[in-house]
Amino acid sequence: MKYPKFLQEKGTIAFVAPSFGCAIEPYKSGFENARKKWTKAGFTLELGPNCYASDGVGISSTPKKCGEELTEYYCNTTSDCIISCGGGELMCEILDYVNFEKIKNMPGKWYMGYSDNTNMTFLLATLCDTAAIYGPCAASFGMEPWHVSLEDAMLLLQGKKLSMQGYDKWERESLKDEEHPCVPYNLTETSVIKYILPDGRTNIESLAADPHNLMAGKSGTDGETKENNGIYETYVIDCTGRLLGGCMDCLVNLTGTKYDKVTEFTERYKEDGILWFLEPCDLNLMSIRRAMWQMEHAGWFKYCKGFLIGRPRVGMGEMEFGIDHYQAVYEMLRKYHVPVMMDVDIGHLPPMMPLICGSVARVVSDGNTYSVEMKLI
Repeated sequence: MKYPKFLQEKGTIAFVAPSFGCAIEPYKSGFENARKKWTKAGFTLELGPNCYASDGVGISSTPKKCGEELTEYYCNTTSDCIISCGGGELMCEILDYVNFEKIKNMPGKWYMGYSDNTNMTFLLATLCDTAAIYGPCAASFGMEPWHVSLEDAMLLLQGKKLSMQGYDKWERESLKDEEHPCVPYNLTETSVIKYILPDGRTNIESLAADPHNLMAGKSGTDGETKENNGIYETYVIDCTGRLLGGCMDCLVNLTGTKYDKVTEFTERYKEDGILWFLEPCDLNLMSIRRAMWQMEHAGWFKYCKGFLIGRPRVGMGEMEFGIDHYQAVYEMLRKYHVPVMMDVDIGHLPPMMPLICGSVARVVSDGNTYSVEMKLI
């Protein structure tokens, strides 16, 4: 795995828009305020031609222009890292215009973005053996004041922090709009991380009551768990594997295409095993279940060591055809007998923990808090 050099003091940050740009509010004002903050911090900024473009469909400009911009700015020698302007809908259409072979032969630079940017962060790892950061996009950094997750992302880009901890609160409904482009997260919800242990013990009520659950109705015997009406409240998770993943909407779209080299990647790193991080955006519960089925049957999970599942933007706390978002995911995962952590701080219901896709990570949890320690090996 190739790890780029970290952003140095007074280094140069490049910005590209392979998905949506920052042409409309609240993203335009957010990006402009973020630029002021980075400039004040001493960084030089380099903007790609599509950053404020809006002539594309589901992306900033035409697929050809977006693909060419991404290749040019990744491969140039004038910038030290890249932060994507934003997510979007159709970044997949630019892939035929991205020169992955050229990118693979470059020394590499850090690329950071999430959501639709999975099309780059995931493929950098699986096609180019180059690590990337699944983290916030540029406009988010216009927030006043920064949430600690944004500080974490910048510290990660600079190589100053490689161990992340879960956050206390999360946002269900954003207050950001055209009139308030730089407001902080509306942190109204307390983070409660849900777990399934390798033997099936869980603190998720719907799974504990599931007759197919391996440990349904059973009591803990290892001295590390406490049972309350079949729900296990305290235990320890400690697992290690190579981080791989992103937005499920994008991943399932890539599955089975010519860009799907996941089985080759997992074979290459089977001694490490794969620690998957997955988060849905627009998928409803049935779509999530279908996505898990498709990735599982494509052989992606063969060497899995564990799963980190983000909060779903659609269907959080809801039921569909008698299942909730926990059951939508776990049916495909129970056979692997590995730790599964759900409702973690990844993705579309912020804050989001920045993760290095391609790194080797150790995830440790005591049932209440958790940390992800990443190593560049």
